[in-house]
Amino acid sequence: MVTEAKVSRVNAAYDLLRAEILENRMPSGYQAPEPEIAARLGMSRTPVREALLRLQADGLIELVPRRGARVVPISMEDMREIYEILFALEPEAAAKLAESSEKDQAFPALDAATSDMERALAAGDLDQWAEADDRFHRTLLASQDNKRMAAFVTNLFDQSHRVRMVTLRLREPPFRSTQEHREILDHIMAGRSDRAREIFRSHRRRAAAELLKLLRDYKFHTL
Repeated sequence: MVTEAKVSRVNAAYDLLRAEILENRMPSGYQAPEPEIAARLGMSRTPVREALLRLQADGLIELVPRRGARVVPISMEDMREIYEILFALEPEAAAKLAESSEKDQAFPALDAATSDMERALAAGDLDQWAEADDRFHRTLLASQDNKRMAAFVTNLFDQSHRVRMVTLRLREPPFRSTQEHREILDHIMAGRSDRAREIFRSHRRRAAAELLKLLRDYKFHTL
């Protein structure tokens, strides 16, 4: 019988491990046996084992027989494919939201994320900026009320977030990116779907080019 307490422990282990991976505290290629991972979290092995199975389904780790868990690296080709998918999905999501009566409900969360990006950038806090940027994109996709797409894209965001955190301080401060988020939101709220789509496409195209160039220039074959 699965108890509520057990589910809670598994969820806690999953959330902790996912955060460790996404923030690169358990970087790509990190490998450890399950007892070591459980000790790292200060938890018993059973909920950690089930959390690792979930993370394997998410594509973040792989379970290696007799060796424990390994954080899956991400290659340049992985990132190219991820950005191609996001380029197809996100601009259309922005345009659809601009044409929807639901945009007023989505606005507070999108505006909060954009404002947090602006404040974090002014304070020079790139970690907080990255969190707010990630939140903006996830909130936009969540506004589509498509559970299958949300689950699929969440996995892509998780993988790309890991790489972006590694390269974040190798780029110029993201003033332009922050301004583009504000412009996209303004066009969404004004119902200008074509402009929201156009700016989002430009935003994603430029971001992909910058990140892939960094991966190539710094010879990050995998992360």
